Amino acid sequence: MACGVNGETIDLNRPISEDANFVLYKWEDEEGKHAFWHTSAHLLAEALQELYPGIQFGIGPAIENGFYYDVDPGEAVIKEGDLPAIEKKMAELAAKKETLVRQSIAKDDALKMFGERGETYKCELISELEDGHITTYTQGAFTDLCRGPHLMSTAPIKAIKLLSVAGAYWRGQEDRKQMTRIYGITFPKKKMLDEYLVMLEEAKKRDHRKIGKEMDLFMFSDTVGKGLPMWLPKGTALRLRLQDFLRRIQARYDYQEVICPPIGNKLLYVTSGHYAKYGKDAFQPIHTPEEGEEYFLKPMNCPHHCMIYKNSPRSYRDLPLRIAEF
Repeated sequence: MACGVNGETIDLNRPISEDANFVLYKWEDEEGKHAFWHTSAHLLAEALQELYPGIQFGIGPAIENGFYYDVDPGEAVIKEGDLPAIEKKMAELAAKKETLVRQSIAKDDALKMFGERGETYKCELISELEDGHITTYTQGAFTDLCRGPHLMSTAPIKAIKLLSVAGAYWRGQEDRKQMTRIYGITFPKKKMLDEYLVMLEEAKKRDHRKIGKEMDLFMFSDTVGKGLPMWLPKGTALRLRLQDFLRRIQARYDYQEVICPPIGNKLLYVTSGHYAKYGKDAFQPIHTPEEGEEYFLKPMNCPHHCMIYKNSPRSYRDLPLRIAEF
């Protein structure tokens, strides 16, 4: 599916110009699946380009299970009922065994090419890239801004399933355009897809939202906020029993329980490194009347617990010091 050269995953047909550590990635390897699903995202975009003239493309990455592509179909609306027709077009294109051609391109040329096509989202992405580091991939009549890696052709893609349609703000910013996000998954064999779909059906039976509702454990309310559970009496009883169970295990290993606030000053997370890694994806900061003072929902317990450790002098005789928090 792809190969690794000096620790970097690249296309199989990329030339190697120096001595290198080299490894081949099959479907069974995470890197192999990533290249397979990344190419499948481009195949989805190629199909959409044929079916929805004038459609604009955002980003289309491989994910843990499959891929998605964020698109702006303009006046058209892409619904769940449209997915089978898109799947059919993808299969038709994959059967052509189209070769993926990688090309390095100057920033100005990239802006011109995508600008002439009216691709405003791609132009925004290109404007933030450094000249000399921009590449495109072309298969058939479709060209995309992309770093890769990809399969050498669409030939290995034998089984295709588009799973769902969702809304997603461009670049995750709620004041930007809401794109249409199409999720899908592909496999090199139909049998693999059939097994995956059976597994999905089994997982649906065990979906926490379904079980929570059936057993009267917790509820959700759009008025409170999406994804924010409110524990009902039965669920609260279950949760408390689970906490008691965990407390007994933690006590066995000499953990002491503490309670910290669910928010913390931005400076705490800058120090811990969490802000650099997660700051852009966090909930919006909480601003206080103090100028420049910001608080965030805590991403994990450790930074607060480091402050507890720092609260008083410690001897090596105190170690290991184990603290835990729900």
